[in-house]
Amino acid sequence: MAYELPPEIVHFVNREDEQNRALTAVAEWNARSRPLCLALSGPGGSGKTELAFRIARTLRDRYPDSVLYVDLDEYRRDGAVVVADVLGQLLVSLGVAPDMLANSFKGRCKQYWTRTDGQRLVVVIDNARYGAEVVPLLPGSGASVAIVASHGPLYDIEDGAAVDLELHPLDAADSAELLRLVVRDQRLSDEPDAARGLVQLCAGLPAALHVAARWIRKYRRRPLSRLLAELSKELDEKGIPVVEKVWDAAYLSLTSEAALLYRLLADHPGPSFTPESATALLGLGRDAADGALEELEVAGLLDTREASSTADGRLRLPELMRAHARRRARTDGAERERAEAQRRIVTWFLRQAQRADLYAAGPRLVVGDAVPPLEGAPDAPLADPTDATDAERRERARSAARWLNTERHALYASVRLAHSLGLDTETWALCEPLWTHFLDHPHPGDDIEVFGLGVAAAGRAGNLPALVRMRCQLARPLWEQGRTDEAAQELARALATLDTLVESTRTSKLRASAIEFRGTLHAVQGDWAAAAADFRRSRDVHHTISNAYGVTLQTYRLGQATAELGDVDEAAQLLAQAHRSAVELGRERLAGRIGFALGGALRGLGRTGEARVLYDDALTSARGRGSEADEQRILDAFAELADEEGHFDEAGAHRAAAHAIRVRNGLA
Repeated sequence: MAYELPPEIVHFVNREDEQNRALTAVAEWNARSRPLCLALSGPGGSGKTELAFRIARTLRDRYPDSVLYVDLDEYRRDGAVVVADVLGQLLVSLGVAPDMLANSFKGRCKQYWTRTDGQRLVVVIDNARYGAEVVPLLPGSGASVAIVASHGPLYDIEDGAAVDLELHPLDAADSAELLRLVVRDQRLSDEPDAARGLVQLCAGLPAALHVAARWIRKYRRRPLSRLLAELSKELDEKGIPVVEKVWDAAYLSLTSEAALLYRLLADHPGPSFTPESATALLGLGRDAADGALEELEVAGLLDTREASSTADGRLRLPELMRAHARRRARTDGAERERAEAQRRIVTWFLRQAQRADLYAAGPRLVVGDAVPPLEGAPDAPLADPTDATDAERRERARSAARWLNTERHALYASVRLAHSLGLDTETWALCEPLWTHFLDHPHPGDDIEVFGLGVAAAGRAGNLPALVRMRCQLARPLWEQGRTDEAAQELARALATLDTLVESTRTSKLRASAIEFRGTLHAVQGDWAAAAADFRRSRDVHHTISNAYGVTLQTYRLGQATAELGDVDEAAQLLAQAHRSAVELGRERLAGRIGFALGGALRGLGRTGEARVLYDDALTSARGRGSEADEQRILDAFAELADEEGHFDEAGAHRAAAHAIRVRNGLA
């Protein structure tokens, strides 16, 4: 069971009516194929998200299969949510292996409905703007409930499909009670007029009350009347929304370094950040960054709820505060400080992504130069697996891959930021490590967009090797979305660019890679003769430059294509040659996959005993890597082999195991 809600806040007042209405709706719901949808709406800072969490916690025992949470703002691009990526995250939370995710939006919808059918789930969907971005995320089960939080009513959700729960600001009594619980300060009793003034200033918004309470705690020696006068003065002079005035007052209490960091955080790529990335953004060293973060936390200008539950101490600047920080940057910041910080953070993320790519995937063909450490900015805590034991090496590689996935939003945002700043080298160089992430965690909307920016940046910079690499990277997500004509155009342009380059070892590797990409596209289109020709040509290039790994890989691909063309004897010879080479090179993952393909060819030749040994090795390798997609394919093939040998009980066991994987991943 997945449970994705943060720890409960200490103090919560009112909202009993909304909670009772929600629980009544749950008790009375009897639809069989459509989940109950509780739609919470209200102004920013009114406590919608926390109420959604509170209802979900109350319902936890009634919905035992999972309690999931997604923030749509984390997936929003130019105002629109990439719903396919949200579905991918929900499916992974439900236990679907990343390599089992459907590639298309429609495919993920079907997979999600299948995976949630009959389940008793709670799905909390935060920061929705339109019903159209919510509907595909509703579970495919009437035994589930979706809790949706939005600033305004979602009128485009089908009439009658949602129970609307509108949140209004707290009244004066509840606001005073919340302030008293959070502060517990004698001044609230000693200065009742000033206390009432503070309550009125916060306009019944729990977020504003919490910030004001922290501010009061910070200045324990100041009379409330003085604090109220300072806040009121700010309100009178600037005339912006009240809740932002409270944040203005908190901001004005900061030291110059903390205020600078707050302004700069408005441009931090991605929805959350770590102490290391904040240090890089500030550019004044770790001690200064730690002090500034402590000030922001005390002032109530940071969301720290994730810090204690994540290994990297992750922090967040909520979107409303991020917007406030942008306004303060326009008022108080200098364009130079902002530009320098943006360049620093892009460079920092590029360095960390290159490190994670190297540690996760090992040495491979890359065009970008390695970025050296940034002065005064600590690296992300990634351990080099080079000199580790086998067990340590595997875990460090997996940790690096997890870092790429955790920071994917920041990396995508860094590509966009770099491109908008005209940092062309950084733009396409960031796309190279994102390729490693894409292979295991495809996000169609983001991948096509950022790889397209990589193409544009490499072209703008006139870096032809990078342009070849970016066009090849862009081609694959295009063809996986069915856009094969566009993919073919990108590969044709890549190969045409290669013809203009001076021959070198790197040019040859790029040429071999581009030809392999074209061969794979031919295979996707079912043209196995053209695919075989390209794999053979790519192998010849690798032979010329004595690249043993490239020769091995293309021999494998050629063997697969030859098998599809019906020449099983030739295919078996090619695959056996590739398998021996992969084992000698110590490429466990590649050896497992080649062994599986070789087993299939040997089965076609009636050599079932040899095929069985290869299938067994491939299955062990797939399970060791945690690749459920490979495991399912091998189990299905094992079942067919067992049938051919007359081992029907064994065949049934293999089929049952493969079916269980499909059920677990919503593909049954």
